[in-house]
This record gives sequence, C-alpha cells and structure tokens, in this order.
Amino acid sequence: MSLELVDWTIIGPAFVAGLIVLSTHVPLGHEVLKRGIIFIDLAIAQVAGLGVIAAHGMNWDPHGVEVQFAAVSAALLAAIGLNWSEKRYPKIQEPLIGILFILAATGGILVLAENPHGSEHLKELLVGQILWSSWESLLPIAGLSAILLVLWFTIRDRFGPLAFYVIFAFAVTASVQIVGIYLVFASLIIPALATQRLHRGKRLLIGYAIGALSYFAGILLSAILDLPTGAIVVWAMAAIALIIGLFLPGKSNAP
Repeated sequence: MSLELVDWTIIGPAFVAGLIVLSTHVPLGHEVLKRGIIFIDLAIAQVAGLGVIAAHGMNWDPHGVEVQFAAVSAALLAAIGLNWSEKRYPKIQEPLIGILFILAATGGILVLAENPHGSEHLKELLVGQILWSSWESLLPIAGLSAILLVLWFTIRDRFGPLAFYVIFAFAVTASVQIVGIYLVFASLIIPALATQRLHRGKRLLIGYAIGALSYFAGILLSAILDLPTGAIVVWAMAAIALIIGLFLPGKSNAP
C-alpha cells in the first residue's frame, strides 16, 4: 500500500488513542520499575480483560456501561488485593502478581471455551482494536486520563501505595480495551526502561517522545504493510527505545 492510499481518518484517531494511553502509562511505568513489580501491568490488564470476557459471556452489550463496570470492578478488586499483599507479603509480591496473571489468563480461556468466537475475543484482548478508535469514543477516555494524571501528580504521596494501585487499575482498564494487553505492557515498561537513567523531568519528556514516535510509526507501517497494528507498534517501540537509549547518558542522575 502506498502513502496515498493510507486513510488518515483512521490513522488520526488511532494515533491520538495511543497518545492518551501514553499520558498515564509513561509516569506509571516509572513507578512500576521503581517498585520492582514489572508484571503488574500484565496482571491487572488480564484481570480487566477477564471482566470484559465475563460480561461478553453474559451477553451484555459490548459497548454498554455494564461491560465497563465489570472490567473496572475486576481490576479494582485485583488492585486492592495486591495493595494488601504488598503490605503483608512484600517479599513474594512479584510471584503473587504472576499467579494472578496466569489465573486471569486461564480464567478467560475457560469462560470462552464454549464460545464459537472465543479465539477472536482473546485475540482482540491481546492485540487490541486501536484502528477502530473514533473521535467520539476517545472523549471519555481522554477525560478519565486527565483526571488520573491530576490525581497521580497531586495525591499519590498522601495516600501511598493504595493510590498507585487504584489509579493504575483505572488507567489499565481504560487502555486495555483500546490497545490490548501487549501494548499496555509495552507502553508502561519500554519508555520507562529506556529513560530510567535520566532526571525525572527529562525522563517523562523523552519517554513520551519515544512512545509517540513509536505509535505513529507503528500505526503507519501497519496501514502500509497490512499487518496487525498492536504487534507492529510493540516492535516499533522496542526498536526506537533501543536506538534512543544508546544516545542517552551512561550514568544516572535520577533522584
């Protein structure tokens, strides 16, 4: 496909959807690395996805408020549980997160076992449907992300780990239904990992730049090559983060 045939009315909303996801995931990703709980994003995203799958299994309207309630409720329960386990069993928090992930993942498979469209639902959950984004569908997600960012930069120190887990649950629940589990993980971890040696201000700025460039390049390549968008964006993000990371300072000046 040539550039002339690329439908920018599809590329535009998809790219903005990626920017909205990055707005919360870049700062949250640094906190994930700081806490050493790398797979919490996969676990919470998978639990939120299980809520969506359960709602589909009950034949609820896939675009209705009930599905969102199911996804948020599942993610919040998982987040509150992980906040509790972090206080009570801090030394085994990461293994517990891994167990939660695998239980949620296999739970989704079991729920969809008798569904003739089960494999399609699982694929959508993993790679997302970012190209189906519309300007109207992005408005509530953008509003939620703005609220979460304000809360993150104002109250997280006051309420401690619980604020992180709750904000994280809402952010991941919103994003996993757009970009899928793979891109949720990539958006949280790859920009944060590439910039962890930098001071906080530069860390966020360059992290956002890596993410934005990756989403734009990945979505464009996906349209040109007719390949799955989520997978292409993940590879683009890894490559761009590696290239930019090579030119960043070798010594950490982060606080």
